[in-house]
Amino acid sequence: MTRRHRFTARLFGAASLLACVSASAGSNDFVDLRHVGPLVGDANAGKEKAAVCSACHGAAGVSPAPTFPNLAGQRAEYLYSQLVEFKREARPESPMTSQVANLDEATMRNLAAWFASLPPAQHAPAAGTAPSSRGRELYLEGNPASGTPPCQGCHGVDGGGHPLAADNPSYRTYPVLHGQHADYVVQRLKDFRDGKHLSSSSDRVMTPVARTLDDEAITALASWIESGP
Repeated sequence: MTRRHRFTARLFGAASLLACVSASAGSNDFVDLRHVGPLVGDANAGKEKAAVCSACHGAAGVSPAPTFPNLAGQRAEYLYSQLVEFKREARPESPMTSQVANLDEATMRNLAAWFASLPPAQHAPAAGTAPSSRGRELYLEGNPASGTPPCQGCHGVDGGGHPLAADNPSYRTYPVLHGQHADYVVQRLKDFRDGKHLSSSSDRVMTPVARTLDDEAITALASWIESGP
């Protein structure tokens, strides 16, 4: 095992330990995603309900606005967990709060199944630019100086999701990152850093991780996630 791989393994182990500790610390009023089962939903029924979603997320689940996330190709378990979180948080400033308020359990599962069935977004770097080399380094290796673990430990070396997602539905609650809008990723990481999302065990893992990132690191990571892997 090379020095680089040993370092990555240590950070991944630390992140796994952090997941257990963070999710059990403090208030127990959060959704524990560490032991979920596979999501069962009707994608065709979800398609019928998804028209209103297209205004922000696109008819094919690829958002025309970079501040809204792409949903296509995300795993159903992740999408469903996000809808549940929006219901729990009920943030007045979020347009999602009113959208999920009257959604029942079956509809949320069906919507998740529909968007998960769509082909994922793909982004190429703008002409004359290249993905951030700093973002690539942070994503793949982390930063021992700041205590940042490598993102690939939970989101896969290519941003396609957790390496064990195919075998364990709990890991399907970790989002696919490759192709996600950079602007959305920047805001999401800053929100985690500011402690705005604590509704699930995954949130309580991401919050301390995001607090190791300054604005420059967040921007670099977002650039790499959008077009680099």
